[in-house]
Amino acid sequence: MRHFASGAALAAALVAIAGAAAAQDAVVEAVQMPAWLERDGRTEPLAPGTALGGRDALRTGPNGKLLLLLAEGSSVKLGENAVLRLDAVATRRDEDLLTAAMNVLAGAFRFTTAAIQKVRQRDVSITVATATAGIRGTDLWGKAAADRDIICLIEGAIEVTRGTDAPVLMDQPKSFYVAPRGAPPLPVAPVSDAQLAQWAAETEIDDGRGAARRGGRWKVILFGGSHENEVLAVYERVRRAGYAAELGAFWRRNERHYDVRIANLPTRAEARALGERLTGQFGITETRVVR
Repeated sequence: MRHFASGAALAAALVAIAGAAAAQDAVVEAVQMPAWLERDGRTEPLAPGTALGGRDALRTGPNGKLLLLLAEGSSVKLGENAVLRLDAVATRRDEDLLTAAMNVLAGAFRFTTAAIQKVRQRDVSITVATATAGIRGTDLWGKAAADRDIICLIEGAIEVTRGTDAPVLMDQPKSFYVAPRGAPPLPVAPVSDAQLAQWAAETEIDDGRGAARRGGRWKVILFGGSHENEVLAVYERVRRAGYAAELGAFWRRNERHYDVRIANLPTRAEARALGERLTGQFGITETRVVR
């Protein structure tokens, strides 16, 4: 029989990993769950504050989205049902240089450089399934779809390469490149404001969906009780489903009780929304919000 202590030890280990984020070159800023981190053969749900490094793979599920921050100020957003592998990410502080290689294996992403950071040096390449964009300080959206790869330049300049195709320089804002699978790429064309807004929405975290953010002070309690095995079973089901549940323990009437909770919710409304989404799943029958 598994002991409850093993689940508590796992939760403590994950908290310790998240706490190391300050020294890292990339960190999870916000998560609209479900989302997972795949690292060294293990899969764990993603939580705000998780430190990231080279060879980490990030995956989102239905309605899942991510916001990552790089140490030099750039942000990476990931839409639902997406897979992003961080092949390399590092900031050489002696040269004020960001180096990164990211591989979007599925779904939509957006890479944005904060205005105050645009003067800094970058050596960044983002591969969208079959097409690779070399970036020089920019705002870029892309998607690895089932039948084609899309790269949309919002601002800045990129050079796109794919296999033996001739490289394509894109330096006109609001233009896009489409590479159908198994066919030559289409000519670069302007993108309408309506289409750009629709694409951008695919990578924006939604209000009212229960997204967790770094610094969020609200929690939603999903399950509780004094029976260790019951609580641990719910905890493990929730985590396998891509929700960053934690374990809590406290005394009530001289008896030790436990609860399963998700923390880092920024507002009471977001905590309540997440609880409502999860009620009726994983053995959760009712939830409550605490601060």
